[in-house]
Amino acid sequence: MPIRYETDGAIATITIDNGRLSIMQPQMHKEMHRVLTEFSADDAVHVAIMKGADGCSFCAGDDLKWKPEDPSNRTMLERQLSTAKRRSDPPARPGWDQEILRLERFKPIIAAVDGYALGQGFMMLTHLTDLRICTPDAEFGLPEVAYGMGGIGGLLRLGRQMPHTAAMWCMLTAERFSAEKAMEWHYVNEIVPRDDLAGRAREIAEKVASLPPLAVRVEMESYQRGMDMSREDAVIMMGHLYRMSVLGGALEGITPAFMTKKKDD
Repeated sequence: MPIRYETDGAIATITIDNGRLSIMQPQMHKEMHRVLTEFSADDAVHVAIMKGADGCSFCAGDDLKWKPEDPSNRTMLERQLSTAKRRSDPPARPGWDQEILRLERFKPIIAAVDGYALGQGFMMLTHLTDLRICTPDAEFGLPEVAYGMGGIGGLLRLGRQMPHTAAMWCMLTAERFSAEKAMEWHYVNEIVPRDDLAGRAREIAEKVASLPPLAVRVEMESYQRGMDMSREDAVIMMGHLYRMSVLGGALEGITPAFMTKKKDD
């Protein structure tokens, strides 16, 4: 399978495995959608690592050599106006990549990036991962505008993940940027030697997996939803989710430190 999904205890690994460049082909978007849905629904899995196959790029983008079918105007209209999946739809039907972007996900994914993360690979890295480590040889970018395909930077709301001028440079020049520049722009968390990439990703995953999963889930949801709220609404939402988190922790036998009374108090 070009998209491999494996679990080891509370940690899942999502591997893009399609040749040296890890090119995405249309049917792989459907498989990625299935994998992400499974990951989100499995209570036994708390965190995932997303990477390319060993020795391969994270993902150099979509397969530009793939020739899509020539649908009728009616079929194109139906696909544009509806994301409903029909039994007659082929695995490679357009739209799965957009449905991935619509998925709610409140479990963290750690990216381990070597080689290229370009185009569709950059989109997945930006939208689907929360902590990112890379090798010194990693390269990132959105080359689409050079091919007359604009709008991806807005879809990703890229200015929320790096400074405005950095986002505009990435979107408007179509140039790749290096691992060092990604660190400078706060797009990645760490740069590690290639031989340490897998081990460091696992180390971070184990740290996250060791934390109360309900608290991690609430932290992610409050952060994501709060980004689109007024300050007042965010405070109200945070209060509700925080109290639910503490109550859920109590049901699991976790008592916050500030609620623990010392004997000499």
